[in-house]
Amino acid sequence: MKPFAVRTRRQFLAGGSATILAAAAGGLAMPAISRASSRPQFTHGIQSGDVDQVSGMVWARADRPARVQFEISTTESFANPMRLPPLDALPESDFAVKRLLTDLTPDQEIFYRLTAVDLDDVAAASEPIVGRFRTAPAARRNIRFAWSGDTAGQGWGIDEKGMLTYATMAKHQPDFFLHSGDTIYADGAMEDEVELKDGSKWINKVLIDEKRKVAETLDEFRGQWKYNMMDEHVRALNAICPTFFQWDDHEVVNNWSSSKDLSADDRYKVKSIALLQARAARAFHEMAPIRYTPAEPGRVYRKIAYGPLLDVFFLDLRSYRGPNGANLEETLTPEARIMGEEQVRWLKRELANSRATWKVIACDMPIGLVVPDGDSIEAIANGDGGAAKGREIEIADILRFVKNAGIENTVWFTADVHYTAAHYYNPDKAVFQDFNPFWEFVSGPLHAGTFGPNALDGTFGPELKFVKAPTEEQGANLPPSAGLQFFGLVDIDGRTEQMTVRLMDRDDNELFKVMLDPVRSA
Repeated sequence: MKPFAVRTRRQFLAGGSATILAAAAGGLAMPAISRASSRPQFTHGIQSGDVDQVSGMVWARADRPARVQFEISTTESFANPMRLPPLDALPESDFAVKRLLTDLTPDQEIFYRLTAVDLDDVAAASEPIVGRFRTAPAARRNIRFAWSGDTAGQGWGIDEKGMLTYATMAKHQPDFFLHSGDTIYADGAMEDEVELKDGSKWINKVLIDEKRKVAETLDEFRGQWKYNMMDEHVRALNAICPTFFQWDDHEVVNNWSSSKDLSADDRYKVKSIALLQARAARAFHEMAPIRYTPAEPGRVYRKIAYGPLLDVFFLDLRSYRGPNGANLEETLTPEARIMGEEQVRWLKRELANSRATWKVIACDMPIGLVVPDGDSIEAIANGDGGAAKGREIEIADILRFVKNAGIENTVWFTADVHYTAAHYYNPDKAVFQDFNPFWEFVSGPLHAGTFGPNALDGTFGPELKFVKAPTEEQGANLPPSAGLQFFGLVDIDGRTEQMTVRLMDRDDNELFKVMLDPVRSA
């Protein structure tokens, strides 16, 4: 695509309404927009994701069977757009469509416009809907991304202020947003009102039937995603910033593994974890702009190459794990795995092949924090602080490989525990010492209850450099209105290649900052 004068995201937001109106009035080679009240509509905004140098996913959902027209342009005016073959939005996918835009130019602003034509009345077309993203660079330039996790959990839904953390992130104009999991809370039924400790009430101003119970059917899982996109701040960020999604447990049910037993949980008529997981996975891939992997349809782990300074490796600690248990196996049995043999092979191969300065490992659970599941262990650390056992064995193997292969500049980003922290893993203070030191940064929740802090396990020598969590007096499951909602910002300097990580709260206060110098190859 031909280059053009880049406009800022702020300018795009300011001109977005004018662009839509101009498109509606312009002479497009598609059906005239019907003025009837029954014309198609896009119901939940527009999304993009998994953007690299030459491609990116885009997504939208219609309100009926429709043929969705796609146009892409390098100018906001769409003066000379490229028109792609349409896609059909049908009930089988809940009227959602997504596609990979290909053959794009690196480091280029891409505007995309969608129009839905009613399949029952091809003379009736929707208002166009417009989004934008910027492709990854081919040369060194400044990069900024945000990350966090945990959206609409613990009964805290869309109140009068909405999901404000999304609006705060949008102010920083990130190149992309990395959602570290618990993208929905399929197991978190909501009520209209929640009584707070001070006697006031939290009021869920927006609530749909699918959020009043746990998700069991495919439509109910889809409804969890649609609910989040009813928030104006979520939709506004989605329109201007790609989201790179991964998942964890609440996309299905809390702490799910093959050992999860729902027999005594009266909320669920469906007791099969495998069936719930299958439905949840289909909804995840229908409703999120994640790439499709032909070799393993439904796969979540993947790599996004974001130019010479950054590769992002998305892990999936949920789909291939053994059952939650004591996590004390002495050898790497199938029960002790959390990533699975094939994913570990993939990660080693891709890390070894990476030529990017920084290798960001997006992990849906922290390494050294002890996360219990009743009397069992939910995450990696088992809490004994000794030699690597259970799921720690797989992580130890990866850390040893990274050291022995001479792979530098790995940084781990995660969420899950509903507070924010910075951990420095120091082999000099570890029981397992065969690794190079590295940082792990924890963020979240985006819009959910605040908990923590969790205990640190000493196996890999984590040093707590910063933590922000509820005090003992504040208690647990604080509502978003308490202000303890967190996200992180990462800046990579195109000239020095330094990485600066900041931990932020939803009021845009900087809580912690550290600058990391890259280790340069000899």
